Amino acid sequence: MEVGKLTVTLRNTTGHKGASRQLRTEGKVPGVCYGASVDGRIEPLPIVVDVKALKKALDPVKKQNTVLSLTIEGGAQARTLSALVKDYQLHPLRREITHVDLLAIDPNKEVLAEVPLEFIGKPKGAIDGGQIRIVLRNLAVRAKPSDIPVKLTIDVSPLEIGDVIHVSAIELPAGVSAVTGRDLAVVTCAAPEEEKAAATEGAAPAEGAAAAAAAPAAGAKAAAPAKDAKAAPAAAAKPAAKK
Repeated sequence: MEVGKLTVTLRNTTGHKGASRQLRTEGKVPGVCYGASVDGRIEPLPIVVDVKALKKALDPVKKQNTVLSLTIEGGAQARTLSALVKDYQLHPLRREITHVDLLAIDPNKEVLAEVPLEFIGKPKGAIDGGQIRIVLRNLAVRAKPSDIPVKLTIDVSPLEIGDVIHVSAIELPAGVSAVTGRDLAVVTCAAPEEEKAAATEGAAPAEGAAAAAAAPAAGAKAAAPAKDAKAAPAAAAKPAAKK
């Protein structure tokens, strides 16, 4: 299977667990293709996807942002269109792909995509004990499929303690615009005192809970002697009753 090319087949059975189980034994999973191509809107099409073929079709660098030349077989005639992997579901334990959503696209129109952020450099504030705190690891962008960047690099070396880099400060390639809010923080250099304070705040509830749990136990111990004290006079009174 060539990178960027994928062939799938139309799925005749929908909502049948037995059919899905049979597909998985063959290394395939159910999926759906929808969106809009150069010919117009694509109504949701139930499809069967070969998992190994899908992985081979994805560019190892672009990954989910790979523009696929998708061939759909199983109808009156094969249909070819451009598509992106919109989403996929994983088995909670085996971490295997169980379902795939393919988004049909028009290569000449903008689409939404998630681009990973790469952080490089050592902040100036690290000399005084500053710690880098990463708030965003991916940036939502709008661009034509061919213009979607592989990644966006952010240099954190100018950061002093207390400095913040916002979305608005990220340099974007031509033809790419950010969808994520411009005022959102991406990365910051935090003071060491803030790091300690966060650790202390996290420990305080645990200490309070331990003290609260210990209080009933202490009360139970204090109550035990009182019970014994009441029992002692009663035991001493038994011989007197015989006289």
